[in-house]
Amino acid sequence: MQKSGVDAIFLMNTGQKDSNFFYLAGFTSGEFEYTSLIVTKKGLILPVSALEYEIAKRQRPKEMKVVKIDSRKQSRSILKRYMRSKIVGLNLSFLPYNDYRAIKSIIKPKKLIDISRAFYDARSTKDENEIKFIKAANKISKKSLAELQKYLKKGMTEKEVAGQLDYLMMKNGASGVAFSTIVSFDANAALPHHSPDGTKLRANGIVLIDFGAKYNNYCADITRTFMFMPEKSSSKYKKFAEIHEIVEGAQIEAFKRIKDGVLGSVPHLAACRYIESAKNGKYKESSFANVHSLGHALGLEVHDTGPGLYKSSKDKLKANMVVSDEPGIYIVGFGGVRIEDDVIVTKTGALMI
Repeated sequence: MQKSGVDAIFLMNTGQKDSNFFYLAGFTSGEFEYTSLIVTKKGLILPVSALEYEIAKRQRPKEMKVVKIDSRKQSRSILKRYMRSKIVGLNLSFLPYNDYRAIKSIIKPKKLIDISRAFYDARSTKDENEIKFIKAANKISKKSLAELQKYLKKGMTEKEVAGQLDYLMMKNGASGVAFSTIVSFDANAALPHHSPDGTKLRANGIVLIDFGAKYNNYCADITRTFMFMPEKSSSKYKKFAEIHEIVEGAQIEAFKRIKDGVLGSVPHLAACRYIESAKNGKYKESSFANVHSLGHALGLEVHDTGPGLYKSSKDKLKANMVVSDEPGIYIVGFGGVRIEDDVIVTKTGALMI
């Protein structure tokens, strides 16, 4: 707060949730829709309705005061008490304009300041607990995918496979899914953000699964691509195996360049060069670089605050950032391969979770 030059910070969830609310509150459960959080130099104040009063009390850190409110008048009185005539920091990258106007009218602050960049900087690097939660989310995700293998059978639809995987993640301890699970068969695997549909699983079929569990609000993001009941003598399998090997190599080349102080563009370009030069440029036009970046920051959100790994990135990676490493090759009409893992940046290199 001292660096931001504010007397108080005000965050408010709408029908959507501001992840910074949970970052500051430290809550791992509860909805807290249309709930405000006030942060002062003395601590945190959470005005909350009876609906979530008990769950807030149970989770609150010692420096948080939880106040049960039963009317709009009481809520407004609390906001005025802590913020009237003060310099107040808001996350304007989240707060809708109409809510901004209402807050300004109610509390009549000395000044309102956008401190969204301060949240970006603070959340870009993860502390020990955050990394522990991301590791746990990854462990749940990988265990669930391994268990999924025994459920796969010919004729299952993409929707059925996605639903089964979501169930397994919850059974294995996830607090939710990090995003809508992507399951793509055969030609659909060439569409990076394909939504699962009624396409059926076939023998010698390509299967691409992009998924992730949440654990204590922290996300995993993993992609695996494989062939179901592969016919290893078929031309389709041989082509798939060639592409898969190249994508694996590209991921490793990127991984070797992820470390403290490196620009986000460096690993992206390394993966691009690897694919573009493989097999005399055979897959250059099908490279992921024509579709998406190599990776993104990971944390409370699956695309969290922090540097992305893309061609023109000027942001430097820092120790304890967590990013994804996900090159791919996409061939329309045939299918695609993407391999994605989550990576912790360290002083000397990177650790794959």
